[in-house]
Amino acid sequence: MATDFSTEISHLRTTMASVREVTDLEKLAARITELEGKAGAPDLWDDPEAAQQVTSALSRSIAERDRILEMDSRIDDLEVLVELGTEEGDEATMAEAERELASITKAVGELEVRTLLSGEYDERGAVITIRSGAGGVDAADFAHMLSRMYARWAERHGYPVKFLDTSYAEEAGLKSTTFEIDVPYAYGNLSVEGGTHRLVRISPFDNQGRRQTSFAAVEVIPIIESTDHIEIPENEIKVDVFRSSGPGGQSVNTTDSAVRMTHIPTGIVVSMQDEKSQIQNRAAALRVLQSRLLLQRKAEEAAAKKELAGDIKASWGDQMRSYVLQPYQMVKDLRTGHEVGTPQAVFDGDIDDFIEAGVRWRRAGGADAE
Repeated sequence: MATDFSTEISHLRTTMASVREVTDLEKLAARITELEGKAGAPDLWDDPEAAQQVTSALSRSIAERDRILEMDSRIDDLEVLVELGTEEGDEATMAEAERELASITKAVGELEVRTLLSGEYDERGAVITIRSGAGGVDAADFAHMLSRMYARWAERHGYPVKFLDTSYAEEAGLKSTTFEIDVPYAYGNLSVEGGTHRLVRISPFDNQGRRQTSFAAVEVIPIIESTDHIEIPENEIKVDVFRSSGPGGQSVNTTDSAVRMTHIPTGIVVSMQDEKSQIQNRAAALRVLQSRLLLQRKAEEAAAKKELAGDIKASWGDQMRSYVLQPYQMVKDLRTGHEVGTPQAVFDGDIDDFIEAGVRWRRAGGADAE
């Protein structure tokens, strides 16, 4: 069936009109002018932290504006390409137009989702922690599969991944792992991945070949910034140091550089061992602890508001996504209903459609989203 380019291009223009309305290009242009003025101040770098905030905000704002203008230009070029191919009856040109339409449609969809990320911390980078749950060695292996899935997703987008702490299981897989993806909007996108994930498969660790159900928990928190003002008194923190270790108990180094930080009032524990020095691990642990306390404070504030309104509901539920390898092949998000029949592609990092569905679901009020 021939592609109706006229209808598709019209749909793209309608979507972009919505994106421009939400973004408010005039307001964005004014913000860029304001930030350029601040960035050009001769005393800008007298306060390095403030200077970094200004230059980062300017870079993000310019990139946001340029993405929209570039997309408008690509749609204009596509329209010209279609007209040219139609007039000349050139199949090669029309095939090129098909490919460009698919590429633009995907890019516009991603841009539209970006406009939906308007939460307080959505622009931040993300710290992801994955913990194995019920299911023994299969759960530990599942935690490793999920860790690889998110790393491959980041790789597909050219995002750097920095592992902060990894605890290996005895037989296979991971007890837990924590890593950082420090790029704009990583938290806004990946926050919808938080929750309990379930795997159903024939266990490779069962010599009788029985089907096994296992679970892993995914936690996503925003990267803390100096402006967040989460002060933690020293007497509320207990710090233990120990020797870093790798798989099978193999020593990573011969010094006590790994750090376990416990927040005494809440019992929150953060371990870091992937940096080279104890000082670096302490700083990384404190940053993650501050992020978790910040989210906890926000959650408590939200719960208090809901209690005053007389409407208390669980926000995510016990299971948010199922990965089934046996007796059939399927990955299904239980909140949005989005599903695919290619679990291997999903485990290879092809999760953008799940993320997009999750962001749209949350924006539409899923789980009483704020």
